[in-house]
Amino acid sequence: QVLTREQIINNVWGYSTLVDSRTIDVHILRLRKALGEYSNYIGTVFGVGYRLEGKK
Repeated sequence: QVLTREQIINNVWGYSTLVDSRTIDVHILRLRKALGEYSNYIGTVFGVGYRLEGKK
């Protein structure tokens, strides 16, 4: 399932929060760095958002 940046913002910060969609990109980047060799488990769907990937 692909989650849009807007869906991620609404689920993490709530509907009334004003968060720039680029903030999600920064958090995803940091999460990928923290995951190290498992960073490819977070897939980018160009122009849409992100999804969790299975083992590659």
